[in-house]
Amino acid sequence: MNKKQKKVFIRIIVAAALMIILSLLPIEGYLRLGLFMIPYLVISYDILRKAIKGILNKQVFDENFLMAVATIGAIILGEYTEGVAVMLFYQIGELFQSYAVGKSRRNISELMDIRPDYANVQRDGKLEKVDPDEVEIGSIIVVQPGEKIPIDGIIIEGNTTLNTSALTGESLPREAVVGNDVISGCINMTGVLKIQTTKEFGESTVSKILDLVENSSSKKSKSENFISKFARYYTPAVCYGALALAILPPIVRMLFFRITPEWGEWIYRALTFLVISCPCALVISIPLSFFAGIGGASKEGVLVKGSNYLETLSQTKYVVFDKTGTMTQGVFEVSGVHHSEMENEKLLEYAALVESFSSHPISKSLQKAYGKEIDRNRVSDVEEISGNGVTAKVDGVFVAAGNVKLMKRLGIEYKECHHVGTVVHMAVDGAYAGHILISDLIKPHAKEAIHELKKAGVARTVMLTGDAKNAAEQVAKELGIEEVYSELLPADKVIKVEELLEKKEEKQKLAFVGDGINDAPVLSRADIGIAMGALGSDAAIEAADVVLMDDDPLKIAKAIKISRKCIRIVYENIYFAIGIKIVCLILGTFGIANMWLAIFADVGVMVIAVLNAIRALFVKKL
Repeated sequence: MNKKQKKVFIRIIVAAALMIILSLLPIEGYLRLGLFMIPYLVISYDILRKAIKGILNKQVFDENFLMAVATIGAIILGEYTEGVAVMLFYQIGELFQSYAVGKSRRNISELMDIRPDYANVQRDGKLEKVDPDEVEIGSIIVVQPGEKIPIDGIIIEGNTTLNTSALTGESLPREAVVGNDVISGCINMTGVLKIQTTKEFGESTVSKILDLVENSSSKKSKSENFISKFARYYTPAVCYGALALAILPPIVRMLFFRITPEWGEWIYRALTFLVISCPCALVISIPLSFFAGIGGASKEGVLVKGSNYLETLSQTKYVVFDKTGTMTQGVFEVSGVHHSEMENEKLLEYAALVESFSSHPISKSLQKAYGKEIDRNRVSDVEEISGNGVTAKVDGVFVAAGNVKLMKRLGIEYKECHHVGTVVHMAVDGAYAGHILISDLIKPHAKEAIHELKKAGVARTVMLTGDAKNAAEQVAKELGIEEVYSELLPADKVIKVEELLEKKEEKQKLAFVGDGINDAPVLSRADIGIAMGALGSDAAIEAADVVLMDDDPLKIAKAIKISRKCIRIVYENIYFAIGIKIVCLILGTFGIANMWLAIFADVGVMVIAVLNAIRALFVKKL
């Protein structure tokens, strides 16, 4: 418990003890009223203050006003014990709700406890502790064992083991060596690292994650918006209904049946009606359910940018995948050089140089296969043709490296490759020079991910890729993906997604999973965009609605299951709370329900709904 919660707990104990003692004492009249006002004011002064503030601010109809009117009315009618008890149990419910929300927040805070307090910057041979916001791109920072990596960068010195659990939900440590990219928020467990920063703190992974989690509650789902509107109209309606219940039946009985009105009985019924009608269970439990759902997903390394996306994710029936870096590792290796018109080493040299200005995994694999230091001064007139390849001059010789489309564009006759993989066709000085075969590795859990999606009720899986047809079809067949479309430009992917959106039913949602810059438009166009967060581009993460922090496609099925559990809990709470309240309101109207049943209908239902809501924090393993 925090300090505020402890104070409320002490007030509850004191008020409860005084109420029990006074109930047993044989005292009557004004003395009894005066003594009962002590526990009443101890337990209710903050609620009364909020009710008065609401009236002064012209925001009258809220739960504080309902509780204040109901309990003061009960005391005026001489029901002192019940008046104190209503406020006492209401505060117990509020304390319980406060504790549950705090638990959810702590759960997320612990999972997202990744914000570094400082960065060790190397300046003039000395280490200076500075605020991460002050570190510029290209600075050298030193991370000691046990410290968090404060800013994204590349290891330039040292080897270590990294704890990535706060980011990915994965407890298994990861090895990191010189040349590896490392992201902020990971904990350095063993060796001393020197890292050259590649981003400012505001653009680094840790900063974006914190911003994402902090702002997730601002994007409300349809269910939350419904509850907000429901409470706005519902509370005034029940207040006027209670007033009518207190006044109209006695007047009707007096005018039409000549019966002396029993004002006290009907006012008591009206006050019971007010307590029962308090919408706390709905107003508190629904946002808490979504908050807990987002927290449970965060624990598993799945960041959801808002409860509206969690709701959309639960309705997913179509899942469309990018291939490279999403279902495959994006770790490319040169597996062969075919039909070369020159020495293989020379062809690789040309390929590595012409691709030396690109950070694409295929370009890196060519540079790795070449294996020598690359002198970029030898390269000029570089032109990257989206979806085709790259052309440039190497030592003054025109070189083109790309796919079949590039060869056709340049009017060069090429030779087909009969092996499966990514083929880079090469042209040197306007003549075909051969092609290089590059193979990609399928991610360890990719096949299992498709199986789990089908188990989760996903009706259709599709793969879109710019890769060659034979390579794409082999990957799709191996994974069990039903449809595959290959050799697509970024614009073609958007068109294909739009075609799929038109074919599906209105209530069914389509999710697109991607990782590259060229996936950003498709991520935005889909009903729900899912980005690979560890290796994915900033543009893809920015455009997506859901981010998988460890690039594991198996987490997609887990995210869908979490969202469905969360939505199921939300509807359970809505039906349960409204159902119980309707029954108790009817009983209260006919005088069958007393104030004690009203307490259950308000506080009891709220406690049960809150307990149900926090179930969304706990996620079963696949």
